[in-house]
This record gives sequence, C-alpha cells and structure tokens, in this order.
Amino acid sequence: MSSYIPDELLSRLVGYRLYSVEFVLNDYVQLRFDGGDSSDSPCLNCYVWPVLERAGTVWREPDLGYADVLRRMTPAWVVSAQEARGRGLRVELESGVIVLNPTLDEVFVEIALLSGFEDGGWMCWRPGEDSFEDLR
Repeated sequence: MSSYIPDELLSRLVGYRLYSVEFVLNDYVQLRFDGGDSSDSPCLNCYVWPVLERAGTVWREPDLGYADVLRRMTPAWVVSAQEARGRGLRVELESGVIVLNPTLDEVFVEIALLSGFEDGGWMCWRPGEDSFEDLR
C-alpha cells in the first residue's frame, strides 16, 4: 500500500513566488521559490525540460527564446499546482504555466524532484510511478 497522495506536496507551492531559474549545465533546470508563510525554500529540479505556456504560446526547450521566456516568468506567484496521471505536473504562475509531462524517451532516470521544505518534505517523480504511472 502506497502512502503517496497526489498534490500533497506539489500543492504546497501555492502562495510561493518563483524567484529564480537556474540552468545547470545543459542537463536540467532548477526553479526556486520563496515567500510562503514559513522559512521554506522549495526548489523544483526539472530533469526533463518543462513545456512553457505564456501569452497564448507554447514553448519547448529547442524553441528559440525558450530560456528567455522562462526567465521572464520570474518573479511570479504560484496560483495553482497540480499533478495527475496522464497530465504530469502543472505549476500555474501569474505569468504563465510550467508543465512537466514528458514522453518516455525524454526521461533518463527521474522527471523532477521537489525539496527544500523546512519539515523535510520532498517528492521525486519517476516514470512508471505515482502521477507518471502511465510512462512504462
């Protein structure tokens, strides 16, 4: 029996501000948040490139200007954060939406890792598990 509850940790990002986007080599991107009601410093490591939705346009990592669009999404407050099987992770900001819903060939080992909560709460999403159970 799994103790996993969809949205339990991801939804805690609501009310936080995305203040930093850090590209680590050419491997992954870190999204850092602050401004919650505690001293938490959540960080979402995206090990697959997120899809960006902003101003009616969808941006993918190979698209010219992708990094600029992601950078322009900061600073912005998280208004919604959800995960669902078949839809992946969706973090809606005042400035746009960040979606992690890769195909299996886009995943090397892990999809994303959310950590940095003062209570030690963290979550690692992998293909074939939890909200990505459909990726096998």
